[in-house]
Amino acid sequence: MTDAPLRTWVRSPLARIARLVLGGNARVAMVIGGTVHLSGATRAEFLADPEWVAHEQVHLRQYREQGTLPFLYRYLVESARVGYYNNKYEVEAREEARRVVLAQRASGGPTLA
Repeated sequence: MTDAPLRTWVRSPLARIARLVLGGNARVAMVIGGTVHLSGATRAEFLADPEWVAHEQVHLRQYREQGTLPFLYRYLVESARVGYYNNKYEVEAREEARRVVLAQRASGGPTLA
């Protein structure tokens, strides 16, 4: 999706809060602006999971296209309206991540990490 190196913040306090809100999931990644915030996972663990990386890259694109504050606002309103799982930004990220991984497997291509 992009050749630019991913900026990550390991043990991010923001991702830790999200992890608690989401029920204490073992690992969480969330994008704020141009940085992937991680909690419960190292950078290496995150980068070793192509589907997870692809998912977060969709959110990075969403931020770039809409701007940080407009995207955050829209994302939060959408989550309040339909919940996290049905949030259209999450649906798009899950679908795109699946497509990327399936295409990589079909072509025998490199992973995103």
